[in-house]
Amino acid sequence: MEASRAALEHFRLGRIDAAEQASLKALRRQPRDTRALAVLGLVHNARGAYRDAAAVFQRLTKLEPTEIPHWVNWGTALRADGDFERALAAYRQALALGDEGPSLLFNLGLLHLDRTEYSEAQTCLARACARAPRDAELRYHFARSCYYCVLNDEARAALRGWQVLEGWTVTLLAELGTLLLQLGDTTEAESVLRLALDQAPDDVRVRLRLIQLDERNNRLEQACAAFAQLAQPVDDGELAAEFLQTEALLAQRTGNHAEARNKYHSLASQAAQIYDRQSALFQLAKAHDALGDQDAAFSALLQAHQAQMEFLQQSAARFQAPERDPLAIANYSCDAADVAKWELQHAPRTEQSPIFIVAFPRSGTTLLEQMLDAHPQLQSMDEQPFLQNAIDHMAAFGPAYPEQLGQLNQAQLDRTREHYWSLVSSKVTLAPRQRLVDKNPLNLLRLPAIRRLFPQARVIVAIRHPCDVVLSCFMQHFRAPDFAILCSSLHGLAHGYRRAFDFWYQQAALLGPVSLEVRYESFVGEFESHARGIAEFLQLPWDDAMLDPSRHARERGFISTPSYSQVVQPVSTRAVGRWRRYARHFDEAIVALQPYLQRWRYEV
Repeated sequence: MEASRAALEHFRLGRIDAAEQASLKALRRQPRDTRALAVLGLVHNARGAYRDAAAVFQRLTKLEPTEIPHWVNWGTALRADGDFERALAAYRQALALGDEGPSLLFNLGLLHLDRTEYSEAQTCLARACARAPRDAELRYHFARSCYYCVLNDEARAALRGWQVLEGWTVTLLAELGTLLLQLGDTTEAESVLRLALDQAPDDVRVRLRLIQLDERNNRLEQACAAFAQLAQPVDDGELAAEFLQTEALLAQRTGNHAEARNKYHSLASQAAQIYDRQSALFQLAKAHDALGDQDAAFSALLQAHQAQMEFLQQSAARFQAPERDPLAIANYSCDAADVAKWELQHAPRTEQSPIFIVAFPRSGTTLLEQMLDAHPQLQSMDEQPFLQNAIDHMAAFGPAYPEQLGQLNQAQLDRTREHYWSLVSSKVTLAPRQRLVDKNPLNLLRLPAIRRLFPQARVIVAIRHPCDVVLSCFMQHFRAPDFAILCSSLHGLAHGYRRAFDFWYQQAALLGPVSLEVRYESFVGEFESHARGIAEFLQLPWDDAMLDPSRHARERGFISTPSYSQVVQPVSTRAVGRWRRYARHFDEAIVALQPYLQRWRYEV
């Protein structure tokens, strides 16, 4: 047994060649020496010879079928070799033998991630984190699984206090920085990536992630300059793909759409994971569109939505039920008799209430928000679900929403408003006499909550040609599963659009909000006059800063919406009538949109 002990000691000290020689020597003397076999398997694994490692560990499971580590090691080698089915069987055997430790649960969670079984991965990794709460790698992958399952709040909670976790490496910090960026926490993402760069100034992956962060924060010149200093990696396939992705993104941002098209086509073709394929296809469609090739753009969009639906089936199966209704809130209306009971005497005044910007998404709300945020007496907070959180808070008191809101007493309404403002304070700090701009387009469907909580609030309703809105939504890569499903076809989008405005106008007739409709085409065509009209509606003194929303957006940096790269451009009419280039795909959609085309007198 001396040779096998020596082999193990060599391996522990990182002497891989010596460990191999010692294990082979032991096996020549005793072919069934399980310790020597285990070391040999670990040597193969360390060298990346996963198939050889798997063969050794499989032999060990036959020699000692009740030894849990053999099953775990076999599963890990199989997973590394891409044999996910047998890896899963091996891990399940280890579980059956009684292993509930964090190492097995971690590896099983990673396997589920490899298999794009994100809900299963989240469950396994949550259990692993409970058993090893200070493990940095475990916590990161758990947060990543939450992100894939579109559970962003859970992902943020998992990463809170990341500094005290143990085991951070430069590679892991680079991944953490990217995940924080995806979750919208750009300040924390930058601090993480700067920390990683301090530890490894020449690490290409870390530098790429910082370039991606600069682009996302609209620091485009800085991103391009940093990228120009990078040498293209050749040996690491995964890193080469990320380099290509960054190169494509910067080409698209700088107007080199032909280069972007070619690179996104390569990325879509080479993508091993459907998550990466869908992202590349949406970007490819934008490049085709910018080049005037609408047929190619539409074809890429159809493929992108198909890939996204496949991804959602894997990552968020709970959203795939046939009866799932992404606009379910529009099924419930206020009752006129109940509304008559609403006591408004103690409600907040206009200046104490938020300013709400509502619409169907992609109607120009981000431009409106940036214009208003430039005014010193206003502050926005990007799109947040806080009004829906307030609805949930009201519902907890018992009355059905929205048909029984009259049953809420003053104390319950006050507590709900306090809850709303506490959520707001987690995102922004309002100066004295500063008013909040709450821009969340689909608060269009939450008018009952606006009127019950803030009856004197001003509401801006963004209107844009319905066909342009539907096309723009169809071209976006929305992550929220409900809305992604709605956006997967022009026909479905058109019906959703009509349904949303049917609800708004029905409820507005009953509730009488203090609202102003702002038509996108007129707004961008005669910007100053409409900006002044909006300021007057909001009872604001005029401020010239409102005339340069693109400058304000550039200074602000991170903007959470898909139009983050557009609002830093000067106000223009170039997006007006974009849908006409796709008109032949709109036959069914126009039928559904007809009532609003007529109501707002839009031409087709």
